[in-house]
Amino acid sequence: AGPRGISTDGSHLFVAYYSAQFIGKINLATGAFSVLSGTPTTASSASVDGPAELAKFYKPEGITTDGVFLYVTESGSHNIRKVSIATGAASTIAGGNAQGSTDGNGTAARFYIPLGITTDGVSLYVADSQNHKIRRIK
Repeated sequence: AGPRGISTDGSHLFVAYYSAQFIGKINLATGAFSVLSGTPTTASSASVDGPAELAKFYKPEGITTDGVFLYVTESGSHNIRKVSIATGAASTIAGGNAQGSTDGNGTAARFYIPLGITTDGVSLYVADSQNHKIRRIK
């Protein structure tokens, strides 16, 4: 299934499954696994926002959390996504489904194969791999 990125909120481990193109959740106390967002598939996909069962991911890689949301990099769509831990709903917060190197707000920004992501609690920091940059999202 190609797990690429992991993050934890202390109670759960969240996993970005690159090849199967979904976000998984593992309860650390019980080991129980569930799909948090997206539909597992190995077919080429697209980045689709929406409720957990309708959301789609295209090669999710990096993942981090602020305890309320997960933030996920998608190398296939060149997007940064936000996933509600409570509901699994996913939305695009940066990137526009096209590669590039453009600073801007929301979908006006462009990335080229974003990989790693972390937060300091205020901003997100993204490893924009093919642009050879660390980018900040406020």
